[in-house]
Amino acid sequence: MADNDSRAGARYATPEILTYTQKIHAAHDAALAQAFAVPDGIPAIQVGPSEGRLLYLLMKLVGAKKVVEVGTLVGYSAIQMGRALPADGHVWSIEFEQKHADVARKNIAAAGLAERVTVHVGAGRDVLPTLDKHGPFDAVFIDADKINYDHYGRWAVEHVRKGGLILGDNAYLFGELLEDSDRGRAMRSFHEQIAAACESVCAPTPDGLVIGIKK
Repeated sequence: MADNDSRAGARYATPEILTYTQKIHAAHDAALAQAFAVPDGIPAIQVGPSEGRLLYLLMKLVGAKKVVEVGTLVGYSAIQMGRALPADGHVWSIEFEQKHADVARKNIAAAGLAERVTVHVGAGRDVLPTLDKHGPFDAVFIDADKINYDHYGRWAVEHVRKGGLILGDNAYLFGELLEDSDRGRAMRSFHEQIAAACESVCAPTPDGLVIGIKK
């Protein structure tokens, strides 16, 4: 159930409640803890523990075997999704920064997923066309440069199978979604594309997560 306050955006989560629920539902083992502990010099912009666990569960629910991730950072979300796949499944993850990709590969190997997760280095717009041959995909998770979300959304709609998942993090754009800016327009275009091509919702995670099932 909800009430008028929560429907209007009020949240009852406190740091203590979040700590408790993460401990119960989304606890880290050593490999996840290593990947979550972003080294100095790299921004700590990975998804949170509960969002990471949600990615794992969504991959399980859709029976994902072939997944594309746009935005690796240091591999935390790739590990969460990779663990949800069967032994013959694969995650193709794209990271723009070589330094981040190097750390991600170490974390992925430490999690025992080096054969199941491939990290490609480069701009998403350049790398995605090289992955076309592996499709159609069961899921695409987008958590990268916001100015290109509309492009990534179009690619995902084209290359995800019917019934597959399209996910986009930071869907509230840090509170800037409705602003008259290039990033705002790109993110609104992403929302509208996914709504048109999928059964979809924007889940009210801390910065919004678009979840779409392709029609």
